Amino acid sequence: MDPSLERYSRQIRFHGMREDGQRRLLDARVTLCGCGALGTVLANILVRAGVGHLRLIDRDFIETSNLQRQVLFDEHDVAENLPKAEAAARKLAAINSSVYVEPVVTDIDRTNILDLVQDADLILDGTDNFEIRYLINDAAVKLGKPWVYGGCIGSHGQTMTILPGETPCLRCVFEAAPAPGEAGTCETAGVLGPIVNIIASLQATEAMKILAGRREHINRDLIYLDVWENVQRRIKVAPLLGKVDCPCCQRRQFEWLDGAHGSQTTSLCGRNAVQVSHRTPARLNFEELARHLGTLGEVHYNRFLLKFLAEGYEFTVFPDGRAIIKGTSDVDKARTLYAKYVGH
Repeated sequence: MDPSLERYSRQIRFHGMREDGQRRLLDARVTLCGCGALGTVLANILVRAGVGHLRLIDRDFIETSNLQRQVLFDEHDVAENLPKAEAAARKLAAINSSVYVEPVVTDIDRTNILDLVQDADLILDGTDNFEIRYLINDAAVKLGKPWVYGGCIGSHGQTMTILPGETPCLRCVFEAAPAPGEAGTCETAGVLGPIVNIIASLQATEAMKILAGRREHINRDLIYLDVWENVQRRIKVAPLLGKVDCPCCQRRQFEWLDGAHGSQTTSLCGRNAVQVSHRTPARLNFEELARHLGTLGEVHYNRFLLKFLAEGYEFTVFPDGRAIIKGTSDVDKARTLYAKYVGH
């Protein structure tokens, strides 16, 4: 064996990888969207496995509540007030200095996603945000790049591998994102560390198959797991390819990239507040949203609006999904808060 490959010797001895697969990994470029719970586990596995170039994209900073499940961070990172992408890159450089890790501290949106994934061999979903997932899906289908979806909440999670032209895309399976307030978030429903590690490990394995050129072994199902209720399901989604009138992969209408869907933010001058709204208004169920938010403290609502406090910010949410977040004029912060507490 080439002495330069010694650190990967146990991986190379695996019959599915061998030396040719390892060399493909070393030449590969991956864009990882999100460096939180799923993202840190994914980055850790891929850097140790020897993926040559890893671009880490995240807009957020590290908080103490992240440490329960975001495996690359520690209390020192919290004290340093570091961006997640930068802190992760520093840790990963100490793990494997031969891998080029590129931290990008930015908010992924329709104006930059094509540039961020253009040169990637694979895109990985480490986000907690359906809006970004649909952007990833649009970009991946438009550019013909494989990507691996993953998501976790509470004790359950799911993952699916998407090969444009070979498998159904995300919109074939999930035609529309959950409306804001329909599903819990990590802030309202919590999340267990074990499900994060399991889902990210499944995603990372799919990534290694793709990058090593072992496409015959790729999973073609939607995998669902609940570690608390001991539930495991494989949902056959492959038959959907070409059988549904998918606006993305069949009609090639990239509505999230084009701005037809998604959120908009406006800083409210003189009010130290930001309005977050959706281009396609939703109809919120305030009773359900209030139930999700109940652990945070008092939630007040009537048929016109819902109000609550979180992290010192005052939220006023309207039935169409629009929200005014008082206490900041930073639109990126407002979007992060909206995603954490209201939904995506």
